[in-house]
Amino acid sequence: MKFNLFTRPLARRPLGWLSGLSAAFVVAVAVSAAPAPVPALKDVFKNDFYIGAALNESQFYETDQTEAALVKTHFSSISPENDLKWEQIHPTPGHFDFTDADRYVAFGESNKMFIIGHTLVWHSQTPSWVFEGENGQPLTREVLLARMHEHISTIVGRYRGRIKSWDVVNEVIDEDGSLRKTPWLRIIGEDYLVKAFQFAHEADPQAELYYNDYALENPGKRAGAITMIKKLRAAGVQLSGVGLQGHYKLQIPTPQEVDDTIMDFANLGLKVSFSELDVDMLPGARNSLNADVGTRMEAEKRLNPYPKELPLAEQQKLAARYADLFAVFLKHRGEIKRVTLWGVTDADSWLNDWPVVGRTSYPLLFDRAGKPKLAFMSVVAAAQKNPASALNRSSGTGTMASLADTSASNR
Repeated sequence: MKFNLFTRPLARRPLGWLSGLSAAFVVAVAVSAAPAPVPALKDVFKNDFYIGAALNESQFYETDQTEAALVKTHFSSISPENDLKWEQIHPTPGHFDFTDADRYVAFGESNKMFIIGHTLVWHSQTPSWVFEGENGQPLTREVLLARMHEHISTIVGRYRGRIKSWDVVNEVIDEDGSLRKTPWLRIIGEDYLVKAFQFAHEADPQAELYYNDYALENPGKRAGAITMIKKLRAAGVQLSGVGLQGHYKLQIPTPQEVDDTIMDFANLGLKVSFSELDVDMLPGARNSLNADVGTRMEAEKRLNPYPKELPLAEQQKLAARYADLFAVFLKHRGEIKRVTLWGVTDADSWLNDWPVVGRTSYPLLFDRAGKPKLAFMSVVAAAQKNPASALNRSSGTGTMASLADTSASNR
């Protein structure tokens, strides 16, 4: 993708300083050093952006003590994987179940974390009754708007001042850049987006409000999102930023495509967050950035090539990929608010069951035992490579060698 430095309100800084990062962890593995404590990710990136994870109930209820400890040690921000989605918190008309959401928020507060609310308006994981009229009659615009208002004002109002940032609308742009044809759009019309942000802002005027989506690295989809954002702003919407989900493959998108995407939204005066980051290593199931939860594929042996462990060569590829991505993130620390991993360990990842149920996936920074992977080491190396990072200023030159020794002892 080509760009012109002189046509952008914000100059795109060159990516040349990334060279060598992808191989840094490989070199480090061969260096002998005394084991050292693994640095906390939230300390490594404390001067750059929030580093977060999506949590499930076993983590914020602390029934899984190992993973709860990982969350407390490494992450400065948290997102709820499912517990604030409509089907779980508002399962039937007039009935809200705040049990799990209350616990999630309390966990974040007790650990002084930046708390995210995900998500208020989405076409998926929303009960069918939301879009149905009484006695089989078509639902009117007015009734659906009233249901949306009740849902948003009740939930955002309950956590006013506590949940700091909301994914207000989720996955609303189709691959061709048009608005996704959802029941929200069909019944209410395009202004359902304006209304969702309006209701959220009224319920908590201080909260950050985000539009969240996948595959915005694709130019056509991104162009549609930018058009939508400009219309929202013209309508007076208080939009804080854009969440790039970041469900990436090993080769796509390229670092330059990620860089371009960040800058296109930053040039609109928006903050950018990577809201659901993971890297799918497994072959064949998808060759695009599609992350539609409704997609399903039949199980085949070739689609689950590593049922017991990820070979070292594949670990190195994953680590190189994370190194490249975090180099871009660090370059844009001024534009990026947070980077959230979609899960804590590989055992938690939604990719174990999507789009093929029952696969063994390896998309995150911690393995199934909660041990840091080579990918973890590579993101620390990216921070150490960056002169402005907290790690580089405080830890000296032996960090990667010590981390590599620790990682080797875990394999």
